[in-house]
Amino acid sequence: MNESDNQVTLTVDGMEYGGWKSVEISADLERQFRTFKLDITWQWPGQTVDKPIRPGDPCEVKIGKDLLLTGYVFKAPIRYDGRQISLTIEGSSKTQDLVDCAARNLPSQWQQQPLLSIVQDLAREYGLTVVNEISETSRLTKHTIVPGETVFQSIDRLLSLLRVFSTDDALGQLVLAKPGSGGRASDALELGKNILSANAPMDFSQVFSEYRVIGQQKGSDAKSGAAASEVESTAADLSFKRRRTTVINEGTQLTFELAQQRAQWESATRMGRAQTTTYQVQGWRQSNGDLWRHNTLVRVKDPVLGFDGDMLISKVTYSLSAQGSVTTLQVAPPHTFDANPMPPKKT
Repeated sequence: MNESDNQVTLTVDGMEYGGWKSVEISADLERQFRTFKLDITWQWPGQTVDKPIRPGDPCEVKIGKDLLLTGYVFKAPIRYDGRQISLTIEGSSKTQDLVDCAARNLPSQWQQQPLLSIVQDLAREYGLTVVNEISETSRLTKHTIVPGETVFQSIDRLLSLLRVFSTDDALGQLVLAKPGSGGRASDALELGKNILSANAPMDFSQVFSEYRVIGQQKGSDAKSGAAASEVESTAADLSFKRRRTTVINEGTQLTFELAQQRAQWESATRMGRAQTTTYQVQGWRQSNGDLWRHNTLVRVKDPVLGFDGDMLISKVTYSLSAQGSVTTLQVAPPHTFDANPMPPKKT
């Protein structure tokens, strides 16, 4: 493998910049935008620094020929003393605008529309494209922008209701993601071979034995009053040893079917998140030359944690420091991101 295959380049206004001393680039299935932080240092004396990179500049970030991020520079701090001058460039993909900026659609209400249409309308206000990987959803009775909420806060209410994940891609587009759509990693993560370190918090503080989802639906001529308007459904995790109940009050118009699916989804995803583990491996590429990627399935063999099977890479971070290049991979059981997980079984 050539050294240029792992060279990180930042392209701004057609100019490529490289030679970075430290690198950190992250992509996350549960986050709406990718981020990067690049550092470079020059030595004095007598060197003048032309600093054409400015916050707000559109940019691209690549590792070798692999495009990782399309977005904007957000920070470009510069530091110097009598010996050297240091420049840091930080930025994120285009979709950060959806997280930061207010939802401003007029009219601000949708009725009897599928998820994709509403998300496309919200993203279009900031010139962003939506890539759809999921199957068609049921039409929502009503969705209304809450005054003051950001675009993603409005979208996230829909995603939670319909049990959908969204992320971004290398082109800076919003993706309604199908978990595992990135395919399979060619290498396994195996203790004693390529795993440098592992961190498994095993935090079960948000796991419950019973999940109750409550909400309301619009009445009709045939049905009215509390019987029609009040919706409630419950899912029980029979593997949990003591009674712990949580109630989720869904603000969006709800049907009994959606309430049941949401309750089962909460049970499965919370248990999955409790088993989320972070691994570090040397280098950024697998043995076949492919970069480690998020939203891909990977075989994990870790007898310490009792893992021997497929996990989903939900987050990947490429980093470079004086200690060399390292990839940090966050993995979780695939059912953590399944829109329609199987109800928990008693063990």
